[in-house]
Amino acid sequence: MADFSAGAVPENAGGGYRQDNVVRLQVPEKSPPPSKPVEIVSFNRRELDQILQVYAIKVAEGEWRDYAIDMLRDRAVFSVFKRTADVPMFRIEKNPRLARRQGAWCVVNATGQILKRGHELALVLKLFERKPGLSSV
Repeated sequence: MADFSAGAVPENAGGGYRQDNVVRLQVPEKSPPPSKPVEIVSFNRRELDQILQVYAIKVAEGEWRDYAIDMLRDRAVFSVFKRTADVPMFRIEKNPRLARRQGAWCVVNATGQILKRGHELALVLKLFERKPGLSSV
């Protein structure tokens, strides 16, 4: 057996291996319980497709130019911008806590006013549809 006292060189150490160069890790007696994973709210594929269809129409019309998606602990937000550096013109928010009461979906304007709220995304997004105007015949 090799002598592993302080400063001793083990027999099988080949190449100058010294014990005083080794750092011993101390394992705690009891590890802390695993923390609960943080859940974030996000858009699923179907919801994102519906929002991006409206976004594509508005970009083609020249009204919107940029967007941002934020996924937070309590809500997911799709923000729409006229220019990148501006405040968002509209925010389409998904807040699951409000699903049973007022509806999980809402559209908020730049001043923070809620323009439309509902339980179904498709109905909330109808806010952005063009209303037919008077046509000259």
